[in-house]
Amino acid sequence: MMMIDVNGMQISLDEKSLSLSVKKGDQIWKFREDAKLRIECEEATVYFEDAQTISHKEFVSGVGRGIQSHYEGFEVNGQQIPYAFDTIVWVEYASGNVFFEWIPLCEEGLNIKRVYWPGEMEFEEAKDSWYSLLNWQQGILLPNTWETEVKNVVFDGFFETAGGYMPWYSQIRDREGYIAICLTPWNAGWHVEHPENGPYTHVGMHFEPSLGKMDYRRIVRYTFLEDCDHNDMCKAYRAYVKEEGRLRTLAEKAIQNPTINDLIGCAFVHKGIKTSVQHNSSFYDPENPHKNDNLVTFEQREKEMRELHDLGVKKLYLHLDGWAQPGYDNQHPDYYPICEEAGGTEGMKSLVDTMHELGYLFGIHDQYRDYYLAAETYDEHYACQLADGTIPGHDRWAGGPQTYLCGTQAPYYVKRNFGYLEEKGIQLDGAYLDVFTCNEGDECANPYHRMTRRDCYDYRALCFRYLLSKGILPSSEEVSDWCVPSMVMCHYAPYEFMMEKPGTPKKGIPVPLFNLVYHDCLIEPWMMDKVSENEDYMLYAVLNGGAPYIVRDGAYPNTDGSFDGGVKFTLEEQRDRCKIVSDLHEKVAKCELVRHELVDGNIQVQRSVFSDGTTVTVDFENQTYVID
Repeated sequence: MMMIDVNGMQISLDEKSLSLSVKKGDQIWKFREDAKLRIECEEATVYFEDAQTISHKEFVSGVGRGIQSHYEGFEVNGQQIPYAFDTIVWVEYASGNVFFEWIPLCEEGLNIKRVYWPGEMEFEEAKDSWYSLLNWQQGILLPNTWETEVKNVVFDGFFETAGGYMPWYSQIRDREGYIAICLTPWNAGWHVEHPENGPYTHVGMHFEPSLGKMDYRRIVRYTFLEDCDHNDMCKAYRAYVKEEGRLRTLAEKAIQNPTINDLIGCAFVHKGIKTSVQHNSSFYDPENPHKNDNLVTFEQREKEMRELHDLGVKKLYLHLDGWAQPGYDNQHPDYYPICEEAGGTEGMKSLVDTMHELGYLFGIHDQYRDYYLAAETYDEHYACQLADGTIPGHDRWAGGPQTYLCGTQAPYYVKRNFGYLEEKGIQLDGAYLDVFTCNEGDECANPYHRMTRRDCYDYRALCFRYLLSKGILPSSEEVSDWCVPSMVMCHYAPYEFMMEKPGTPKKGIPVPLFNLVYHDCLIEPWMMDKVSENEDYMLYAVLNGGAPYIVRDGAYPNTDGSFDGGVKFTLEEQRDRCKIVSDLHEKVAKCELVRHELVDGNIQVQRSVFSDGTTVTVDFENQTYVID
């Protein structure tokens, strides 16, 4: 056993099992011995313990001490492989944080798919007071005794996707816990195993190659806290992003773009103009061909906006899909001209002018990731190319076959297309760049425009910043940690269960992990569906101090949280419900969500406390709320 003591922290390494443990005061956190540290490769699965040379030594630097381990040489399918890497586990003098580093040294002989490091904590206790915090969309608090099995995370738990809005997870046992923050999240993710009724939850982190190589060190930072709950972990992460300079609030953003102030307190409307599902799309319905095409004129949408104004809706933002001739999800990034059948340029301009006359805001849907083969300027040379030379693609969406546009090209297309709209006199208040913040970053191995995932996020942010420079408020689908400095609003930032068919068992207790970190940084419209007499999504909108959707027309049936059924409301009833949410949003949008509580430990009664003193208490069992 090798042990290192640093300022009251102790790191121990079992040199036989390679299992680590961390001791802080009376707390002892052990990594699972039976969760073997391993590397999944194309050739085989390689275990750390199978390295032909393993050595350990004390690690000392000017800022911390720990244990450095060296692993070199493996036998795979009867062949000697020189692959080598180091791990360093060390305690920082200044903070007491524990850093776990995986460092590639020789990448010869193995084609890496995934590295599982630094492992999973022992977390076996059938108690509700033992729980895990998972950044699966808005957030999940998963007690060890939770009745529903949890695994198979959306996007495979990849950070910076809907499966990992923020690159961290946490576990708490009887008010002592840790938060594991991935400091290199661009090719990383998390995984979970929780059986029905527990009695355990195992959570771990994994790393993937970048363009076929593990060619940079991967770092996870553990912070161990006492007398803590989910609020403390979220605030620890908020402190981290603030330290990194990535906490940019709405108040700060509004200095550059005052239109943000007009957006706060809006009711959101999501509608479309033209849909045209192509024969070679997975969504094409050959049995009901009439369902594949739909058209609503700009004039009709204009009448609907006037109707909402006449009903007393004072502040409104219209998100318009399918406004160009190809129709929704077709021919991107060559999305033009403005749809002629719907009224053309003059029709769209009239709609925009009417919106501004009414004091409303107007934005459009656009797309700069899906690269349709039917696009006028499609060139395979600019499609994302994997490290093995292949070009991935699919035909799921309305426009049929597509690849992925290399993110290096996206800013150029944004400038071109929004310049076109400006020339046509279309005055935009906002623009939605689809999938950027919901889907993982792309990679491209083409040497003419090589791009890592980290690069990809930078290029996507550049698109947002360009829009901001033009006074256009950028949004995208859901949220991700990387987008916070440059994005203003999103399509939604839902709890995981809201994307499932109503009635699907929840995978834990829905808690606002993302908003506890970033509530005052982004505007999040919330679904307002009452999916049954026992489940009203409006309650989550008020609990989170978000904005409301007064109308949300899904682009595809039973997809992305748009499901048939539920309680139907008149437009007047929708107006009244939205006014409650909008009025609250007007008050707290720029406020930090300072605390979220399960009142008296009751998961059905939850309370949010904002930095201005506003308190919202929701009783999900009785479907009531109180705003103080």
